[in-house]
Amino acid sequence: MRVAIFIFGALGLALFPLVGGAFYLQLFAKIMVMAVFAMSLDLLAGYTGLVSLGHAAFFGIGAYALYLLTPEYAAANFWLSSLVAMGAAALASLVIGLLVLRASGVYFIMATLAFAQMFFYFATGSKLLGGSDGVSIDLRPDPAILGWTPFDLGNRVQFYYVALAAMLTTYALLRVVLRSLFGHTIQGIRASEQRMRALGYPVFRYRLAAFVLAGALAGLAGYLAAAQFGTVNPEFFGWQMSGTVLMMVILGGIGTLHGPILGAFALTLLQELMSELTKHWLLPMGIFIVLAVLLLPQGIGGLALARRKLQPEPADD
Repeated sequence: MRVAIFIFGALGLALFPLVGGAFYLQLFAKIMVMAVFAMSLDLLAGYTGLVSLGHAAFFGIGAYALYLLTPEYAAANFWLSSLVAMGAAALASLVIGLLVLRASGVYFIMATLAFAQMFFYFATGSKLLGGSDGVSIDLRPDPAILGWTPFDLGNRVQFYYVALAAMLTTYALLRVVLRSLFGHTIQGIRASEQRMRALGYPVFRYRLAAFVLAGALAGLAGYLAAAQFGTVNPEFFGWQMSGTVLMMVILGGIGTLHGPILGAFALTLLQELMSELTKHWLLPMGIFIVLAVLLLPQGIGGLALARRKLQPEPADD
């Protein structure tokens, strides 16, 4: 059932450009980029048991990497720059992970938040990074391969499909990873760290590997966000960005790969709706989130699971 819903959802998104206007194409592309970001955080919070309030640090690194890799009067190579952006985010997550993964609970949360804020204040005061005003990327990355251009990131429809491909690829990658021995191990560490240590598993190394993978995927999301809008500012590092993506994960269903996707769509579309209805949209938005947390403890993605549990078992013959 879940597979069928996923296939129909992916098909619906693939056909959406046939009926969607320019504004909604751009909005849905933004949502799918944020879904990549949310899935990367869910790998940490939902499957590894590491709740981070500084995950935006790697999102911002990926975005600023595109700016730094773009020549002054030419476009950056899409394939090379995207890999470098993900590599930069992965390297940063490796260094930060070596420092913060010794902590746990609220201390880990505060340590990740502190690092993200360090990046935020560095970008705010850096002339190279445009200071508080941020920077502009005049030319979108060029995906040409030996003279052949498979897509144009400056075209709304084509960027939409790139974002869709990134979201589906991230989902498929994480699904494979979580079904592997590595995935079962990090979930075992989340369930009982002491038991996994007693069995001889190097807990710190597994957590660090998950932290680096999540950072690389967050860097990809930041890169795509910068490529879509052509602007990058220190808010990409801000705690508001980390808080927003964490709300997406919780709203959609933490510990479910489809949950962050549902949460990204639900939160962003609801925000757009509320902002159109009233200029005081933050109040009803906050009320909705509180009610969602209270009434849907497993998130939107957990509704199907809850319904399955409520169904009576078939009677024996």
